[in-house]
Amino acid sequence: MKQILLLLFVAVLLPFGTPLHAQSGNKPEQLTLDAFEQKLRTTTHPQILDVRTPAEFSENHLKGAINLSVADSIGFKKGVSLLDKQQPVFVYSINNGRSGQVAKQLRNQGFSSVYELPGGIAHWLGAGKPVETKAGKGLAQQEYNQLVASNELVLVEIGSKYCGGCKKLAPVVDTVANEHASTLKLVKIELYDNRQLASQLQIESVPTLILYKNNKPVWRQSGGITKPEIEQALNKAL
Repeated sequence: MKQILLLLFVAVLLPFGTPLHAQSGNKPEQLTLDAFEQKLRTTTHPQILDVRTPAEFSENHLKGAINLSVADSIGFKKGVSLLDKQQPVFVYSINNGRSGQVAKQLRNQGFSSVYELPGGIAHWLGAGKPVETKAGKGLAQQEYNQLVASNELVLVEIGSKYCGGCKKLAPVVDTVANEHASTLKLVKIELYDNRQLASQLQIESVPTLILYKNNKPVWRQSGGITKPEIEQALNKAL
C-alpha cells in the first residue's frame, strides 16, 4: 500500500517538474565583466547599444557601439526596429539602471540573446577596459596620492554628472564635509574625466566613496550610501 501511494505521489509531481525546469532555463544569462568582453570579441557582428545620452556617448563609448538613448523614445524605438532579433545584442549604460530596463524590454520583444554589461561602463572603465574617447586620462596616480596625503582625513567621492545616484548623494556628502570642515577634506573625482584613475582604484560602480586616514584607505562603499553610514565611518576613523 505504501509503495502504491509513493508511486501516485511521484506521478502527481512529474507534470509540475517539467515547467519549473523550463522556466529556470529561461532566465537571462548573467555574465562576468571578462565573460562579457570575451562574448563581445567572439561575436562576428555584435549589436552594441549604448543607451546613455548623446552627451555621455560623445565622452566615451565602447568601440562599435551605437547610441540609442532611452531619453529619446521615438529615436530609441526606431533604432530597435532596425536590429536583428536573431543576432546577439550587448547593452550598457553608466551603471545598470537604464541598461537593465532596456535588456528586459528587448527580451520581452523576442530578441534571442541579450547581454547586459555588468556594472555598466563605470565597471568597464574601472577594470581598465578600452573605450573610444577624446578625453585625456585625467589625474595621474602621483597627483591623486598627493591629494589623499594632504590631510589626516580625506573623503574621496567618485561619481559623474550623468549619474542619478551620484546627483542624489552629492549634497549629502557636501553636508557631511561642511559639518566636519575642521578635520575632513573632500576630494571629488569625475569618472569620465579620470578613466586611468578609475582603473587604478578598481571602480565597479558610481557613486563610490573612499575614506583615507593618514594616507591609507579605511572605508569604502558604493551605491546608495546614507549620511549615517558616512558619519559612522568618520567617527570610527577619528
